[in-house]
Order: sequence, then structure tokens, then C-alpha cells
Amino acid sequence: MKLGFYPRLAWSGMKNNRRLFVPYILASAGTAAVFYIMFYLASGDLLDGMRGGTAAQSTLSFGVFVIVAFALLFLFYCNSFLVRRRYKEFGLYSILGMNKHNISRILAWETLLTALLSLIGGIFIGALLSKLAEMIFLHMLGGTADYSLHISLPAIKYMLLYFGGIFALIYISSLIKLHRSTAVELVHSESYGEKPVKANPVLGIAGIVLLSAAYILAVSIKEPLQALKIFFIAVIMVIVGTYLVFISGSVLLCKILQKNKRYYYTPRHFVSVSSMTYRMKRNGAGLASICILATMVLVTISSTCCLYFGMVDSVNARYPRDINVTFGYDASTSLTEEKADALRDKLVAALGDTERKNILDFRQLSMSGVFENGVFDISERFSGSSDIIDYGKITNLRIVSLSDYNRISGKSETLAENEVLLHALRTDYGLKTISLGSVETFTVKKTLDAMPLADGSGAEISPTITLVVSDFDNTVERLVDGAGEYVARLKLICDFDCSDELEDQDKVCNMIAAASENGEFSDKDGSSGWQYLSYESRAAEYADFAAVYGGLFFLGVTLSLVFSCAAVLIIYYKQLSEGYEDAQRFEIMQKVGMTKPEIRRSINSQLLTVFFLPLLFAGLHLAFAFPFIRKILYMFSFYNTSFLIWTTVISFLVFAVLYALVYKKTSNTYYKIVSK
Repeated sequence: MKLGFYPRLAWSGMKNNRRLFVPYILASAGTAAVFYIMFYLASGDLLDGMRGGTAAQSTLSFGVFVIVAFALLFLFYCNSFLVRRRYKEFGLYSILGMNKHNISRILAWETLLTALLSLIGGIFIGALLSKLAEMIFLHMLGGTADYSLHISLPAIKYMLLYFGGIFALIYISSLIKLHRSTAVELVHSESYGEKPVKANPVLGIAGIVLLSAAYILAVSIKEPLQALKIFFIAVIMVIVGTYLVFISGSVLLCKILQKNKRYYYTPRHFVSVSSMTYRMKRNGAGLASICILATMVLVTISSTCCLYFGMVDSVNARYPRDINVTFGYDASTSLTEEKADALRDKLVAALGDTERKNILDFRQLSMSGVFENGVFDISERFSGSSDIIDYGKITNLRIVSLSDYNRISGKSETLAENEVLLHALRTDYGLKTISLGSVETFTVKKTLDAMPLADGSGAEISPTITLVVSDFDNTVERLVDGAGEYVARLKLICDFDCSDELEDQDKVCNMIAAASENGEFSDKDGSSGWQYLSYESRAAEYADFAAVYGGLFFLGVTLSLVFSCAAVLIIYYKQLSEGYEDAQRFEIMQKVGMTKPEIRRSINSQLLTVFFLPLLFAGLHLAFAFPFIRKILYMFSFYNTSFLIWTTVISFLVFAVLYALVYKKTSNTYYKIVSK
């Protein structure tokens, strides 16, 4: 054969099937472009020296991994639609005298041309949009970008490596399917083996059981740590259950519709239902894929939007004052009020003429344990042996002195020796007593609605109980003697406001660091007494939050766009392949008198019967996933449930509108094919 015969034949086949190849190439190029942009932002020196830049790069690096994994699955899935349509043409080549080796060469050239067009397009689009992505990303992180355009050679290198490998795997997979098929099977590939499938009740029941179990897990989880622990297990259960329900349930739906003679034996429903019955196994898998992608889009965009736009509230919950200073002590060390006053004076001296406002300073004993039935387990096992602890049952305990509480709150509460004031955060406490293991049992004199001695405990992910005791020193001593010194930690907390400017807050932190290095916080004998000193500024931490949450939001929006485009392409290929399969049936029906308006009504009947099922199931998944999302967002210090609800509802409504537009567009494509 002449040189260039196979490339020309491959190009001719691609051109004649451009309805299939053009969207596939555009999707491949778009996915490669997203990979380029993610890699460019994550691997370059763009974020070097920026506060929070390392965290942002880690987030984007995770996005690069997700894009590669998604591209592998997505391109394989789309290629299956494309190759299925091409098998008939390959079968004709075989009948005309070509052997499978010749057809393999055509397939190789088609794969090579597709890969070249996709990768060249991906490099061009990625390089063109990378500057826009850079400017948007840096703006979200509070930075600035220049206007010079940079081409990332490492991004191009790894794009060619990863996506070249994906196209190679796609070619090998297509080659295996080709060599396993006969010429007759290839010619009749679109209808070969097409027969009414039977509903498998076992698979359907298994799917319902998996979905029900996942839903029960979602609504029964109470603690964020538990939610994070089983979240991915529940996700896998939902994915498998969705596929089983759609594959088996859709077949059962068609059977029920066929048994309804009034519904089935009408021009509007007869062709659509009968054709769906033959291919519903494959159709159900496609619908399940659309449903899973839609759920991923809704969960991703709603959660990352909440984190980014609720970032100020999250930072304020974690850092209620501009400057947060903590001196940490071994619980066996005596931290009397006199020592605390002396250390406060040293801190004031170290800060010089720095203006301090809204001061919050107090002593606190902190510990964690399992709290059940009014008894707080403070045994030594909480200092180690984590394999025997169920962290979903962990409760934080804070003990503060009555004198500090009255001083800061401006109240004049009184307590007997065994009485406490109790404040419960993210848990309900209605008992009259509380026992700290076998060490002490207190009577709850009053339950407080608010706790002014908070020190960022509003950001705790576990339930937190704060006790106000009359004799702080004596209580600490008894707890340490009874439970062990490594269970509890003593703290002197000195928080205050100074200035909203990052430079001013950094200056204060530098003054504290210098004083610590010079030994200004040490006792007269040169010993510090405290074990560690931590100091944080709200402005600096806000920059870190902005880097992490901005990176997550950027990643969430990008992945949502990618997942949405993938869902649209699957819908398009689904309608296109089914249109070609149904064309012959509608041609026969037109010969016996079916009109164009009746074809349109039949198409609408078919699409409306199953097309909106993925959207409804995605909404159902999202509703049951809401408790999961809310608990996991707790771990990011986000507690605004009403904002999360509104964000989720708006995300669903916007996606539903876009879904309806896709339905209208794809139904027109389907109509053009079957009405000819």
C-alpha cells in the first residue's frame, strides 16, 4: 500500500465521524489544559515567599493528582462510545479484505492523531489561560501578579507523559476488543446481542441496601472525627449502590411501563419504551455516571464556597483576639495566681508601649477524655495507646477559676467547694452532677449560656465542657494526683487586640519572640517554669487561612467545571449513540404513518422518563450527605449552618437549570438523527 494510506484513511474516518471526534478531542484538550494550569500553579515559584504559599501549593498538587485520575476514567469512558460507533466501519473494512493487522494500523493512526490534536490544544489553551488563572488565584490569596506570560516546560513534559500514557492505554484496550471480535460482530456492533434484559432483583435490592446504609451513616454521625473516618466508605457505598439501582431499577421501570397498556400502546411511548428496554443495562450505567458526577459537582462547589466566603467567621472563631499568647505548663507544676500575675507583668514590660485592648487573660487546665453518663474518664491511657481510644467519643474539658471568671465577665458569682458553673459547647448537658473519674464529683450549680473565657474554643471540633471552680489550685492538684500529670495541661492565656494591620501584629509577635530568647519571661533563678510558649496573630493566620481556603475554592471551582463538562459530554454521547441506534426504528415508524410532531413527542417522552432521574437522585444524595458535609466543615472551623444550607440549595438550583439546558440541546441532536 502507498505511503500515507493508513493516515489518510484514519483522518477520513475521523472527519466523517466529526460529531463524535470533535467533542472527544475538545474534552481531552480541556482536561489536559486544566492539568497544565494546575501543575503550573503548583510547581512554579509563583507562591514562593508568600504567606501560606506552601499550603496552597499542597492543595493544588492534590488537584493535579485528581485531574490525572479523573482523565484516565473519563477518557476511557468517552472512548467507549466513540469506538462502538467505529466498529461497524472496521467490520466493513474486514469484509472488503483488510485483516485485523491493517485495521489495527488505522486505529493506531486515529489514536495518534487524536492524541496530537488533544495535547497541542491542551498546551495552547493551558498556556493561554494560565495567566488568567494565576491572576485569579493570587487575587483569592491576597497577592498580586505581573502581566508577563510564562510557559511551563515541566508542565508540558508531565502532560505529555501522563496523557500520552492514557492514550496508549486506550489504544491497547481498543486493540484487545478489536481482536476479540469477528467481522460479523463488528458490522452488527450497534445491535449485536441486543435483547430484552431481565431485571435482576438481587442487584436492585443490594443497591437499595447500600444506599440506605450510607444514608443512615450520614444522618447518624454526631462527631466530625467520626464523619471524616467513614466519609470515603460512605462515598463508595453510594457510588456502587447508585450503579446497581440504576441498572436494575431502570430495567424494572421499563417492564412496569410496558405492562401498562394505556401508557405503552401509544405512538408517543411505544418506540421510546421498547428501545429503552433493549439497551437499559448500558443506559442505566450511563445515567448512574451522570448522577455521580452531578453529586460530585454539588458537594464540591457548595462546600468550597462555604469555606471561602465564610473564612472571616472561621478565623474569628479560632482567633477571637488579634494576638493570642499561651504559656504552657506541666500539670504537676504549681501555677498560682501570684505566678500568673508576675508573668503578665513581664509580658506587659516586653511589649513596651504597645496598646492592648479587649484583654483576655486567665489560667486554664485542659484535658481530653471520654465523657459518658455524667462521668469524665481522665485515665492515664489518654497520654498514649491511641489504638484503644474511640476518638469519636472524645470530649474536651476546660477548668477555670471563679476569680478569673468574675473578673472577666464582670459578675459576682459564688460557689461552694464542690460546686461548679458549667458551660457546654456542641453538646447538651442536663445532669445535676459531673464526675471527673474517681477523683472528684461536682454539683452543677448553674449552666451557663455563654463562656467569656473562650480562647478560640469556638473552633473546637469535639464537644467541649468548661467548668468554673472555686479553688482552682486545689482542684488542679487533686486531678493531677488522681489521673496522672500527662493527662492534663496547665495554661496561662494572655490574648488581646492591638491593631488590624498585619505589619503591626507581626511586630508584636517579634517583640514576644525576642523577649523569650532574652529570658525576659524567666524566673529570678533563670528557669522559665513554663514548658512552651506559643504566640499567634489573627492577621497572619488569616493569610494562612486565605491560602488554604482560597486554594480549596479554586480547586473546587475548577473540578466542578471539569465534572460538569464531563457530565455534559456523557449526556451528549449517550444521546448521539442512542439516536443512531433508534434511527432505524423511527424510520420504520415514519413509513407506517408516524409524523414529525409525533417523533418529537416520543423523544420528549423517552428523555423525560429517565433523563431527570440522575438529577433527582443527585439531589437525594446531596440531602443525605448534608450532615456529613456539615460535620467535616466543622474541622475547618466553619459553623454557619444556615449559610451552608443556602449555598447548597442555590448550587442545586443553578445546576438544575444548566441540566435542563443540556437536556434541550441534546434532545435536538437526538431529534435530527432519528427524524431523517
